[in-house]
Amino acid sequence: MQLEDARIILHQPAAGGYRRIVFEASEIADQTRPGQFVHLRVPTLPDTALRRPFSICLASEGTIHILYKEVGIGTAALAALPEGTTVSLIGPLGNGFPVPAADALPLLVGGGYGVAPLLFLATSLKRPGILFVGGRTAADILLTDEFTALGWEVQIATEDGSRGTTGLVTTALDTWLDQHGQQPAEWFACGPDGLLRAVGDRAIAHNCRAWLSLDKHMGCGIGACLACVQRLQRPDGSQYLGRVCRDGPIFEAREIVWEEA
Repeated sequence: MQLEDARIILHQPAAGGYRRIVFEASEIADQTRPGQFVHLRVPTLPDTALRRPFSICLASEGTIHILYKEVGIGTAALAALPEGTTVSLIGPLGNGFPVPAADALPLLVGGGYGVAPLLFLATSLKRPGILFVGGRTAADILLTDEFTALGWEVQIATEDGSRGTTGLVTTALDTWLDQHGQQPAEWFACGPDGLLRAVGDRAIAHNCRAWLSLDKHMGCGIGACLACVQRLQRPDGSQYLGRVCRDGPIFEAREIVWEEA
């Protein structure tokens, strides 16, 4: 983990209100593994404002890439930063994705900008697999060209039917499972809790491991404030409260105890 002043070298809009930002951050980039994140302080916000956690989309040649959407005060302030601005980053944080078993087909499932850390994972794997990506509209389908260039099969679902299969991303996933569900696979997912729970349930039903990247509101980002606790289950069935920022954000589906609605 490093505290680094990182310079913005590229900051550009993407579709649907999303933005891509690239930092020159050699110390963090050299240590980063897929699935980890950085804790970012927006310099134009008051000193009392909390840092913001962002998944790392790519890390290479001394740079880290982040994909985000402007949804509130913090991300609006981030979106206004010009190239050349220096930003304080803490990272890399979290445990990252494990390496899948050699005989398992990697299945990646992402919703919206949840696809960002999955791209970093895809670049690190020796064997291309299948990406299932979903969103409300076609504008929420991101980074598919990058996956295709890496040799991955991409299956798309949109809730309004504007691109790919009509419905949730699990609709496309279920269609594939009906035909190929007996194939050995290892699953990796990032997105909202509802998606992660649905993916985890399906993986368990097919006797597969599913590695889920949880998204929780964080305070310190290093495990001290206990703002991002998640109920987890040990192999013996006992439960405990884990810290998503430090013990995660990646957990195997069988570890997670989901809160009932």
